[in-house]
Amino acid sequence: MDERTLIARAAAGEPQAERALYDAHVDRVYRLAYRLAGSDDLAQDFTQETFIRAFTRLRDFRGDATFSTWLHAITVSVSLNGLRKVKRIDSRETSLDEGLAVGVTRRESEPDLKLKLRRAIDALPPGYRTVFVMHDVEGYTHEEIAAELGITAGGSKSQLFKARAKLRTLLAHMIDGSSNTKPRNTGSLVAPVY
Repeated sequence: MDERTLIARAAAGEPQAERALYDAHVDRVYRLAYRLAGSDDLAQDFTQETFIRAFTRLRDFRGDATFSTWLHAITVSVSLNGLRKVKRIDSRETSLDEGLAVGVTRRESEPDLKLKLRRAIDALPPGYRTVFVMHDVEGYTHEEIAAELGITAGGSKSQLFKARAKLRTLLAHMIDGSSNTKPRNTGSLVAPVY
C-alpha cells in the first residue's frame, strides 16, 4: 500500500493505517528527537508527542511536501517546545545528586570519543545544538533551517559557525584530559532560544 493511501486511511481513522505510518517513520523521528534533546527519555516523550500531534492534524496535511518532511517539522517543533519547558522546570530545581556532589571531586573513567562527542553536543546552547544537528547531522541546507526555525540563512550560518567553534573547544578540553567531568554550559556564548 502506498503512502498516500495510508495517509488517507489514517486520516479516516483506520488504526492499521496509523500503525503502518508510525512503523515506517518512528525510527527517523526518534533519532531526530534524540539528537535535539540529548536524552533517551525526552526523545521517547517527544516522539510520542510528535505522532499524537501528527495523527490529530493529519487532515491538515496537504501533500505539498512529503509526509516525512511534514513529520520532521512537527518533530522539530515538539522537541524545541519540549526543551523550553524542561529548561524552565530545570531552572527552578536542583537535583539531589548535585547537592550531594558539592565540594566533592570525582574522576570519571576515560570515556570513548563517541561519548565525548555526544556530551559536547549536549553541552551546546539549544540554538547552536539545533542548527548543528539539522545541518551537520541531518543534512539540511541553511535555507531549509532558516525556514523551519524562522530565522535568516545568515543566522543559521552564524549559529553553525559558533556551534562548531564551541564544539572544538569542548572536545579539545575533553581529549586533552583537562576536563574529566561532563562539560557545563557556562553561558559564555549564548544562542537565542527558538
